[in-house]
Amino acid sequence: MENFLEKILAEKQIEVAEMVMERPGKVREVKGFIERLRENPEILQVIGEVKRASPSLGAINMTVDVLEQATSYAAAAVSAISVLTDPVFFKGSIDDLRLVAQNVDVPVLNKDFIIDKKQIARAVNSGATIVLLIVACLTEKDLQDLYDYAISLGLEVLVEVHNAEELAVAHRINAELIGVNNRNLKTFEVSLQNSLDLVALQESGRFYISESGIKSPVEARKVAHDFRAVLVGEALMKDGKPKAAAKGLQVKRHVD
Repeated sequence: MENFLEKILAEKQIEVAEMVMERPGKVREVKGFIERLRENPEILQVIGEVKRASPSLGAINMTVDVLEQATSYAAAAVSAISVLTDPVFFKGSIDDLRLVAQNVDVPVLNKDFIIDKKQIARAVNSGATIVLLIVACLTEKDLQDLYDYAISLGLEVLVEVHNAEELAVAHRINAELIGVNNRNLKTFEVSLQNSLDLVALQESGRFYISESGIKSPVEARKVAHDFRAVLVGEALMKDGKPKAAAKGLQVKRHVD
């Protein structure tokens, strides 16, 4: 079985070694993602993703007009836009993120395999307001260090987990935004059950997002009760009407 995560991290080490450490500027001013979640508890929020390709699927939408896709998401009132910036495996670039951030008035997530402060500083300077930290990619100490650094700059941080052990780590570092990825990063197989299995371990005062495997309102409704948002890439990238598709995922939640 091919281990995608190992391959990606090996390539990421090379990429980061060649990056310069930028002096981080101010985070782009926009109403924050957490604030948007707090204001809309009765509706499942959507993070629409700009994603050309993936290691498991290959090309998803290589000819996408990044700006058109992002503005379609914004017009659908998504609560954030995720932009893949990994060039090798996902065919993205930091220029994609910069273009989106300059043209939308919503939070933008730098979706990448972040292993170094260099990437976080670059994200800020490119217009990101949220960065992704993946528990599986880092030691707990490095995760905590990068989390604290990002927060100190004024960024929001989405901490991604895949199982109960990683969820416990996310709780320990005091993550407020926690994404449960339904995709196994080693095999890239997807199961929505991954999110449902971790519901019993959720803690109050945190915001949980279900990531991957959300293809339609059917899947959205399955997670709506226990998750505040869904992160959706492939389904929206393949849909000819991304605005309508993103709107359709904003299903009602049962607020206790």
